[in-house]
Amino acid sequence: MADPNGFLSFPRKDAPKRPIDERLGDWREVYQALTPSERDTQVRKQATRCMDCGIPFCHSGTAGCPLGNLIPEWNDLVRRGDWELASERLHATNNFPEFTGKLCPAPCETACVLAISPDSGGAVTIKRIEETISEVAWDNNTVAARVSTVSSGRKVAVVGSGPAGLAAAQQLTRAGHEVTVFERDDRLGGLLRYGIPEFKMEKKVLDRRLAQLRAEGTKFVTGCEVGGSGLSVEELRASFDAVVLAVGALRGRDAPDIPGRELKGVHLAMEHLVPANRQCEGDGPSSISAEGKHVLVIGGGDTGADCYGTATRQGALSVTQLDQYPKPPDVRDDERSPWPTWPVVLRTYPAHEEAGERRFAVAVERFVGDDEGNVRSVELRTVRVEKDPETGLRQVTPVSDEVETIPADLVLLAIGFEGVEHMPLLDGLGLRLTKRGTLSCGPDWQTTAPGVFVCGDAHRGASLVVWAIAEGRSVANAVDAYLTGASDLPAPVHPTALPLAVV
Repeated sequence: MADPNGFLSFPRKDAPKRPIDERLGDWREVYQALTPSERDTQVRKQATRCMDCGIPFCHSGTAGCPLGNLIPEWNDLVRRGDWELASERLHATNNFPEFTGKLCPAPCETACVLAISPDSGGAVTIKRIEETISEVAWDNNTVAARVSTVSSGRKVAVVGSGPAGLAAAQQLTRAGHEVTVFERDDRLGGLLRYGIPEFKMEKKVLDRRLAQLRAEGTKFVTGCEVGGSGLSVEELRASFDAVVLAVGALRGRDAPDIPGRELKGVHLAMEHLVPANRQCEGDGPSSISAEGKHVLVIGGGDTGADCYGTATRQGALSVTQLDQYPKPPDVRDDERSPWPTWPVVLRTYPAHEEAGERRFAVAVERFVGDDEGNVRSVELRTVRVEKDPETGLRQVTPVSDEVETIPADLVLLAIGFEGVEHMPLLDGLGLRLTKRGTLSCGPDWQTTAPGVFVCGDAHRGASLVVWAIAEGRSVANAVDAYLTGASDLPAPVHPTALPLAVV
């Protein structure tokens, strides 16, 4: 059994980061490379902090991990040094643990019993342990292709190669179906490829998983707009027995009502991140660079932090990130977000430690340009965000007449996503978006178009990588049952599942 005194014996210790000056000089991941011996020793101590709780909220589908990762099991296996069996238990519930280990904000950790009180020293470093298990498995060549020994004779098309589509494809391929993944971009991975900066996850991590999927038999087609010139809806329906839509929710939220939005230099976040990632892939200089500019990032979430770190590495003169909400507390407010719900606290990303400034409770009044139509500054006002009691909509109200002007040569709008992009494929299938901009489905993940299923952000809206993988695994179960009458594939989440929250 686990060591009940482990959390008393060892303090929480996150993975060490490289010096700021060093990591700002390249695009490599921010975390320091330790020797295998040092890494394994540190992580085994961290795994010892897990108490193997009687009720492990960390892998609860609503409060913790929607994948149902067997966290206490592989924590104890790591504590004992059985890395191979730990990898087996980890991969039993998660197709891509290195993706979640690097990118997931870890609701499992905020639901950890040790997160109840600061006196415990903090939650178990579940993300770090998870990523290390995966890296040890790759180092030891124990991550192998699992080739199906049977063939169903059925063909499945997966549209989209993000984490949801890849998870669904891998599960269905392993079940014996012939799976083809269609991607409209020139490279595979969706947001993992062109949305996530290299300093958060180097793309070699993605490429080695893609190699595993290919070895298992999954086929990939890039540069193909399904429903358009690449593959018509008629051809799609005639060639495949089932279709999985994992097209994401990439329609960026804009701010057309702010005066000056039309100025050159004001862009949606993805217009900045995609060419920056392409530059890292070797496609030439980014078309939108922060070099030598005063950069303003509007939006306080993950995407804003990605723009922040990208602009800093591109050589920005200054980076300022704006959030219209007040600065969150440093520790959980038990009345506002009681354990084990996701806490409302200040989240500091590695990018915020490197340079720049964050400002809270402010909003842009106007973008100001020069005579040539380029943005040169912004006017800000202090604001308060309230919810209209009748409509439930948020209202942003200025609380001061004072207007502050700050320089801005590049403005990046990282204020969220409105849902699935409008595309001919949806029209061809007769599908309509919901008011939330997503695609609805029944309890079997099937849309109103027979044999067409949906998963990931396209169904849920912009969400976490762990939810995308969970939905991809679940939709694979539904497609397998649709094609064969029954399925033994795992289905960790229901289409209506939601994280535990205070309402």
